[in-house]
Amino acid sequence: MNLTRRHVLRLLGASAVAVPAAGLLVAAARDRVDTVGRVAFTNRLQAPPLAPSRLDSAGHRVFDLRIRAGQREFVSGRPSSTWGVDSDYLGPTLRARRGERVLVNVANGVDETTTLHWHGMHLPPEMDGGPYQPIEPGATWSPTWTIDQPAASLWYHPHPHGRTARHLYRGLAGMFLVDDNPVPGLPHRYGIDDVPLIVQDRRLDGGRLDPDEPMSGTTGFLGDHLLVNGILGPYLEVTTTRIRLRLLNGSNARVYDFAFADGRPFAQIASDGGLLSTPHSTRHVQLAPGERAEIVVALTPGERVVLRSASPATGAGLVQRDGGDDRFDVLELRAAPTLTNSPELPDHLAALPPLPAHTAVRTRTFELAEHHINGRKMDPSRIDARVGKDTTEIWEVRSGDGTLHTFHVHDVQFQVLSVDDRKPPPELSGWKDTVLLPPGTRMQLIMRFADYADPHRPYMFHCHMLYHEDQGMMGQFLVLDPGQAAAPLPLPGGHPSHH
Repeated sequence: MNLTRRHVLRLLGASAVAVPAAGLLVAAARDRVDTVGRVAFTNRLQAPPLAPSRLDSAGHRVFDLRIRAGQREFVSGRPSSTWGVDSDYLGPTLRARRGERVLVNVANGVDETTTLHWHGMHLPPEMDGGPYQPIEPGATWSPTWTIDQPAASLWYHPHPHGRTARHLYRGLAGMFLVDDNPVPGLPHRYGIDDVPLIVQDRRLDGGRLDPDEPMSGTTGFLGDHLLVNGILGPYLEVTTTRIRLRLLNGSNARVYDFAFADGRPFAQIASDGGLLSTPHSTRHVQLAPGERAEIVVALTPGERVVLRSASPATGAGLVQRDGGDDRFDVLELRAAPTLTNSPELPDHLAALPPLPAHTAVRTRTFELAEHHINGRKMDPSRIDARVGKDTTEIWEVRSGDGTLHTFHVHDVQFQVLSVDDRKPPPELSGWKDTVLLPPGTRMQLIMRFADYADPHRPYMFHCHMLYHEDQGMMGQFLVLDPGQAAAPLPLPGGHPSHH
């Protein structure tokens, strides 16, 4: 790739040192970003539109989506070239109930091969939307599966081999909400008292987004402006005494620690894979790229309060270069002069049967370091793990190179058994599919591989710092029936191996 002088300076920051062992150009210093008290909040925020759907003759709930290029004025009068799904930037919210059979027709209207991955969804590997399901320009991919998991805030995003960071940055992302039996007392009216918030950092030089922004860095791309649902400087009008916010960290590399400017408490009610067992009262919630959390916050008539992010716990020694000392005003909540009363939150939310450690048939260890997992980069011709269908395993994951990493597993929702041999905090007590690994942190994750076996098509596990993923910090595993042998694997989309 040919880099302009502007791009090189962005990569370097104030100063840089070469780290040959990691193959990185690591920024030793970068300008701190602080927008606290400096955001005007002049743009009204709304929930992403719900994707229209229909029932076909076979009883499938059918969604028709089109990936397309467009233009978005994040700053008035300054159009940016973007990608979106049925839109110029981002995409609609898909919504389906547990037990429904869905069919999603995804047409690729851009000039590059891409994919759409259903992040957090339990489904067969050929429907996953990872690098083995490329959608060529002009083609349509039509995965179908039965929704079989608890209510949750999931999302979709591109997952092409080696190009995920760039395609997500251009705007390909959206929510996929799974509904189950409603819990009395929880806000549930979409767009009124139940609102998804897709938070992303971007760089807007001259008010414009560069679709070819360099994606490299220590952890990956870090921007200096925040978008919420694709809106810069947003405010959300609130008409009820409680509002449910479905937070998604849709950024490439930035970690957020969300809190309100006045320090008010709120209730976290869900994590990646669904509801917690009981509401967790807290004053902040930290999310790494790909993580989600649902919170419920109370307001009084006429008040305004700002949602902020500051000082995420990203590990000693990494505060500046990984954005750990950046501060952002994210969103302003504006309560109407008169609010409709919301019910009290219930004491119980969901049953979360534990996966006992003694049920695991084996423990695997994964160390993430220098764009490798266990010393190896992604090789599409290599299977890194073979697991048995309907078995439970413990995966112990660790960051081993002094850099922030995350760990995401396709298909399964797991439970966190321990963090550095200690009981996990309440926010990690529910179902998860992505976790943050500060330097030196070790987690034990327990997961069950149910329902789907395929000797031909693997699932992925990888760092969700997208630059790390694209550089090869990814592996793949097959789920096999007893006695079943793995079959030879094709290279996804004709892309070469990192090997």
